[in-house]
Amino acid sequence: MSKDLSSGLICFDKPVLLEKRIHLLQAIKESGSITTAAKQVGISYKTAWGAIDTMNNLSTMPLVVRVTGGNGGGGTSLTPYGEEIVKNYDVLKHEYERFLKTLSSMAEFNMDHIKNLQRIAMQISARNQFMGKIGDIKQAKVNAEVSMVLKSGVILVSTITNSAVEEMGLHIGDEVIGIIKASSVLISNDTHIATSARNKILGKISGIILGEVNAQVSIDIGENEMIVATITSESAKSLGLEIGSSVCAIIKSSSILIGK
Repeated sequence: MSKDLSSGLICFDKPVLLEKRIHLLQAIKESGSITTAAKQVGISYKTAWGAIDTMNNLSTMPLVVRVTGGNGGGGTSLTPYGEEIVKNYDVLKHEYERFLKTLSSMAEFNMDHIKNLQRIAMQISARNQFMGKIGDIKQAKVNAEVSMVLKSGVILVSTITNSAVEEMGLHIGDEVIGIIKASSVLISNDTHIATSARNKILGKISGIILGEVNAQVSIDIGENEMIVATITSESAKSLGLEIGSSVCAIIKSSSILIGK
């Protein structure tokens, strides 16, 4: 098996968003209508178009096109490449399920290891990646506030759109990944600081790397979980940051991305 294929298969066990988008493509193929397809999949018209735009942006070739004119007055259809994607997905899903069934029959194989391997293999530029479970979801008119409970017991609150909650199929108890850029983490040595930022996380500095311009500060928040912040070296010095110092990591809820 080639390296590209094997690495693709190990990430195939994340079906929630992918399944919903494939079902949307299948519904578009069958109905030729984005409105009908959205209803069949159980999402809004706006969310459906958002998913289509995202898929077309991420794909090397368009998967869905708008069709204008004709006897029916136009509609939406899959491109030949889009039809190939759907067909190959069905093949992959069938073979993957057969593969998992074989693994599950092996008494010595721990299926939970697959999730851990996925998280370890995930490549992303953001320095902070946390695994946790959704403890609460509060939806307003446009955005939703998602509370994520980490292994350390720390709660991260992320503000994302309702469409994102819908697309990812987020529910209380789901395992998710919280993603935060190091540059989005502010540091204060005042552990009682008042701030409008939704997330104020207490911890102790476990490491400091000073550069000519910037400094990388690692903060231990418990249970071997670390938050890394990138601040200016001047700020690190003026705050008097030292290893072992108690600090507060401050993160806006809009700076925390949720992955599933």
